[in-house]
Amino acid sequence: MSEAAAASATPAAKSGPFARILSVIPPGTHLVIGGTLILGLASYVQIAISGHALGQDPRAAVSELWSLAMTLSLGLFFPVEQELTRVVAARQVRGEGVRPVFRRAALFTAGLLALLCAILAATAGPVAHRFFGGDTGLVWAFAATLVGMGLVFMTRGVLAGLGLFDSYGISLALDGGLRMVFAFALVLAGVHEAIYYGLVMAVAPLLAMLLTLRPALRGSRPGPQMPWPELSQNLTTMMGASILAQVVVNAPVVALALLAPNDANLTFAVLSAGVLCRIPLFVFGSLQPTLMTGLSTAATSGDRAGFRKMLLRTCGVITGLGVLGGVPSVLLGSWLIHTFLNAPDVLHMLDFFWFAAGTMAYMLALVLGQALMAVGRHKLQLLGWVVGTVALVGATFLPGGASTRVEFAYFTGSVVTAGVLLVLLSRVSGGREPADARDAEPVATR
Repeated sequence: MSEAAAASATPAAKSGPFARILSVIPPGTHLVIGGTLILGLASYVQIAISGHALGQDPRAAVSELWSLAMTLSLGLFFPVEQELTRVVAARQVRGEGVRPVFRRAALFTAGLLALLCAILAATAGPVAHRFFGGDTGLVWAFAATLVGMGLVFMTRGVLAGLGLFDSYGISLALDGGLRMVFAFALVLAGVHEAIYYGLVMAVAPLLAMLLTLRPALRGSRPGPQMPWPELSQNLTTMMGASILAQVVVNAPVVALALLAPNDANLTFAVLSAGVLCRIPLFVFGSLQPTLMTGLSTAATSGDRAGFRKMLLRTCGVITGLGVLGGVPSVLLGSWLIHTFLNAPDVLHMLDFFWFAAGTMAYMLALVLGQALMAVGRHKLQLLGWVVGTVALVGATFLPGGASTRVEFAYFTGSVVTAGVLLVLLSRVSGGREPADARDAEPVATR
């Protein structure tokens, strides 16, 4: 990886500012950016199409489905991808095969999916009444979405750990491309039932997983048997942190379902504003797989200077992304979501400011959390998100209108989390080297 970075440094310096920006992000990211942008674009296309094709109540129900699916699937299964990336990358450094890791991850994911589907089957009625306007069909679409996303996250974790970023990018592109194709097909076919637009989120990732499974299997060579604790010892902590992270970022829409359950227009407008201001977050998604691989490799090999350099440069790029995406969102956000997403014109510049500023802080919190995980301090990452979530809940109960409260709470939770994680990481970095090859895995139990 260092040779690739060195090879790209000289031309980057001669090719202008954009090339220099690309040169500071982790090696391999360039191959993932295209797929990430397609997947991010798909979210906007899905929301725009449902906003035009569905009535007020079904549109709000699909908005809730989108938010809940993001919260649970990213909260539960993205940690599986991250931990797989870390474990597989560490085994690659040691020259060990990763097939036992893949096998354990598949069993773990299947068991977790079975548990979630059983819970949804037992609570279908209350869940449908609270979030989906009584439509139990959307509960089953929700369950199918969890299955599709759970499986694709597992596969991507192996691909990222193996350094197969071309296949990782193809997986992202297929997922996003198929979502757009299916959504447009529904519109052209004159479909106006919410369940079909919900099922798009299930079918697309499942097909993306199937179409990129072969390179993951081919790269998984036989190796030493993997005891369950090697994979599972950190997952509970990581899932707790990841679920809280998703609670923070999706809280505005979910909280509005409780604070203003009869205002479907406001719910859809807040969802649209949040998604618009998350454009930098979708771009940041292209950094995450290679960032985690690079940080884990540096930590495992004891390269403290490389670890710190990658972290600082990534934070710099994140800050730039936040500013570039946030300023247009604040100035033009109301017009953009009304024109392109058919959202009602009920929000103002301050609403978009809280979302944009919160998104920048949220991205920095994600980077700092990944740095803590890379050195085996998973529990400290969880602590940061616990404190941030408490701050979010407290801000939600401040006086004011429902939309302002949930937006300011998102900003508060993100800023507090980033601040706490920065303090914790500074203490860890000041006290010890990143985990070396001997303590990279057992340190997680400390």
